[in-house]
Amino acid sequence: MTNSEPLPVPTSDECTLALLAHVLQMIAWFIAPLIIFLMRRQSRFVAFHALQALIWQAIFIGFGMLIMVGSFVEVVLTALHPSATAHTNASSPPAALFIFFPLMWLFWMGGWVVNIVLAIVYGLKSSRGEWAEYPVIGRLARRLAHV
Repeated sequence: MTNSEPLPVPTSDECTLALLAHVLQMIAWFIAPLIIFLMRRQSRFVAFHALQALIWQAIFIGFGMLIMVGSFVEVVLTALHPSATAHTNASSPPAALFIFFPLMWLFWMGGWVVNIVLAIVYGLKSSRGEWAEYPVIGRLARRLAHV
């Protein structure tokens, strides 16, 4: 489909499934959008909206894993550092605990806020039959869904 052709008007079932792909990501992370995508891959509208939710969840989970691995490595390196073991008070926690764990918590809470906002805003738009794109992710989902 070229950019000059109008986008197809989705049916009410397609709008409902696209809404579910967005909203259910709040509860089931990537699983619900993946199931919906696999069930209705032939519908470009449903595939487009489900792919947006899937891509967002992959990015969110990927960044979360990077932050957790980074914080774990930092805690281990701080605990194994010679100056940390030379202290007389061996029961004090590594300083990285006070840096990375709050950052990890802020990332997860901020991510959930973004997750909820994206799910509600784009769920409502998809329920009205709009081909609304997530910022940045939307173009990739449009290419992958062949829209």
